[in-house]
Amino acid sequence: MSENPIARDFFETYTRALLDRDARAIAEHYAVPALIEFPDHPVAVSDAAQTEAFFAGAFGQYEGVTDARADVHVVAATGHSLWADVSWSYDGAPGERNMYQLVGTGQTWKIAVLTPL
Repeated sequence: MSENPIARDFFETYTRALLDRDARAIAEHYAVPALIEFPDHPVAVSDAAQTEAFFAGAFGQYEGVTDARADVHVVAATGHSLWADVSWSYDGAPGERNMYQLVGTGQTWKIAVLTPL
């Protein structure tokens, strides 16, 4: 995990929301607007309900997962944004790798751009 306290705290709460399969809590981690840059299928998020519905529909692919770990490497940071390269593992097995741009939104940080790597 990165030594960056913003990234550490953010991904700890995000991981808990994922493991709890709490679509609303996950959606609260995303800025509006946001961009999810899937290969050949970018998604422009204009409403938090989009993110909530997406994750609610995706929980099946993680059925049985009881442990998730985020190996976070902050590659750049400014006062208003940070970019984190995150390798996920699920129940000890390698999973996904994504680049997250987090943006400061007052007192909280939210995902503004997510790009699978």
